[in-house]
Amino acid sequence: MITEFIITPGEQPKRLDIFLVNRERDMSRSALQRLIELGRIRINDQVVKPSHKIKPGDRITMDVPKPEPLSIKGEAIPLEVLFEDESLLVLNKPPGIVVHPAPGNWSGTLVNALLHHCQTSGGTISTIGGKERPGLVHRLDKETSGVMVITKTDVAHRALAAQFKLHTIIRVYEAVVWGVPKKGRGLIELAIGRDTKERKKFSARTTSPKPSTTEYVVDRRYGKVASHVLLYPRTGRTHQLRVHLTSLGHPILGDHTYGGKKVSTINGLEIPRVMLHARTLGFIHPATGKTEEFTRPVPEDMETVIQTFEQATIPREQRSHPGMVHRPHPEETC
Repeated sequence: MITEFIITPGEQPKRLDIFLVNRERDMSRSALQRLIELGRIRINDQVVKPSHKIKPGDRITMDVPKPEPLSIKGEAIPLEVLFEDESLLVLNKPPGIVVHPAPGNWSGTLVNALLHHCQTSGGTISTIGGKERPGLVHRLDKETSGVMVITKTDVAHRALAAQFKLHTIIRVYEAVVWGVPKKGRGLIELAIGRDTKERKKFSARTTSPKPSTTEYVVDRRYGKVASHVLLYPRTGRTHQLRVHLTSLGHPILGDHTYGGKKVSTINGLEIPRVMLHARTLGFIHPATGKTEEFTRPVPEDMETVIQTFEQATIPREQRSHPGMVHRPHPEETC
């Protein structure tokens, strides 16, 4: 896989290998040095040494071979299946599980669980996503919980992929964020892409911005400390909701990547993970043509955080029933 990026103005001169090891956190310095010496990492198309000093304006090209797993095997990992037929499967993903295999996570993923499920049930799974992403037409981050759809046939995969591409999928997320947005509802329009300095992050500081839009509604305010928001993404970029909320100045609680230490503990309450949940997913069934919609409440860890804030800031008579969150009518949103 070949990637390119430009050293931005203001970057201090330093050894190429040292610069890269701080940027490519998944690779060791020795591994990067080997790639540089093999000519797989170049500066301005020139083969250089690991000790070469970078400077602003340099174009770095990286041709990093993709590691291949020996095989992807099914694993008996429990799945909460909400719906299943011959075309697709809808499930409620728990927090803490990686969706598909990748370097460092060749086992224990949702794909491993899906392969086992299909093997034991005699079902199939679509192959368009390749051996590492069978059945996947979308994904959720490791710490994000919620509703996902998996395709079991290639026909269903193509049909649902087209709906995602056209942004006709119904999606509602909920999150607990740091602070309280000034506007009770709004529209975030911010083109984002992979960050030019930190490859694990996405932001507006990118060489390949892609349009992205998110509607939001503030559902609960917990004093000035935090708030519960409903999110209606119109596009589906990687880390979109996390980046958009951070751009408002209200990162999601528990999101250390975008919010830093301030979102880890609030008023003595330790936040266990990124407080983001894919609550509702709706689509047109590729075989029946009917509109299907599935909703699941937040898992226990997120419910505990929400109830702790409610008990601290909202009078008892005004508290919502556990697990019940107001979902505004579409006309209420922007």
